[in-house]
Amino acid sequence: MINIVKVPIKTSVDYDVIIGRNILDIIPKRITELKNKCSVVIITDDRVDSLYGKKVSESLTKNNIKNYKFVFKNGEKSKNINTLSHILEFLAENTINRNDLIVALGGGVVGDIAGFAAAIYLRGIDYLQIPTTFLAAIDSSVGGKTAIDLEAGKNLAGAFKQPIEVLCDVETFKTLEDNIFDDGVAEAIKYGVLFDEELFYRFLNGKVDSKSEDIIDIVKKCVEHKRDVVIGDEFDTGKRQLLNLGHTIGHAIEKCSDYKITHGHAIAAGMAIIARATELKKINDEKIVNKIEKALIKNNLPIDSSYSIDELFEKTTRDKKVLGSKINLIIPKKIGECELYNVNVDEVREFIELGKGE
Repeated sequence: MINIVKVPIKTSVDYDVIIGRNILDIIPKRITELKNKCSVVIITDDRVDSLYGKKVSESLTKNNIKNYKFVFKNGEKSKNINTLSHILEFLAENTINRNDLIVALGGGVVGDIAGFAAAIYLRGIDYLQIPTTFLAAIDSSVGGKTAIDLEAGKNLAGAFKQPIEVLCDVETFKTLEDNIFDDGVAEAIKYGVLFDEELFYRFLNGKVDSKSEDIIDIVKKCVEHKRDVVIGDEFDTGKRQLLNLGHTIGHAIEKCSDYKITHGHAIAAGMAIIARATELKKINDEKIVNKIEKALIKNNLPIDSSYSIDELFEKTTRDKKVLGSKINLIIPKKIGECELYNVNVDEVREFIELGKGE
């Protein structure tokens, strides 16, 4: 069974997110239908390449689609300006032109850096997202945010560049280590807290894993929520900022750990910390901390961080969401409803202190 979520974008061509099982085989067909005769550059990391790189490349070759492959070392540390530079030089060396196509095959790091390369090479060429992690499928592959990290922080250089299509084969999730799959669970729980009580309760009621029968439906619901936010605020100036629930503190946790703590685990902790703080400040309409913590714990996700208040606060001051002396925190009011809460950056320290209970 294949599900298709249509993403209408005002500033570019509408595209589809295709979700199903064992659909890597349709990649050549989709490329042929989307593009005139073109060359393809597969951008992936060494871990994903060992699993799917040969399969995808040989499938393209068998269908007379000329293709090249650029492989970099797996992990957030590779999402930097040096890797980006090597990708751009690779594209140029192989005389890739504006009619050609980049295929981002992998998780969020691959999608972010491949999308950024597509945005800036020759002032923009098309790219196709093929997310192979639960996290990338429901988050970074949809919506057109592309980026690399700088020494000062995460995603500090980037561009908005929508893909021409997203192909999500949920069978790829079965090759993920449990903790990597759980990164996606954290983002799915976030969507539940933000917009969808029924979705949230799927995680509150038990562990969701890569073999869950309803995984396609969960991906579809998350993508639909992401789609609805993006089409109303493509460039992240208003409602789209709600998607940063847990991210301000979560990004600080990632940076403090030198990215040894993965994105979803950091966001889970950030979400729990901000929920506890807002409950103590009596901003919430109901007591939701217990529900959020239970959902995270049932799904093997953290609800706190070992880093000090000072360490976390220092990193939040470098967050790209800081505007002057202000930042928007995302406050859970109740399950399924959150709001932007504009505060002075200095006030974030109080939220961290309350959330960590120190």
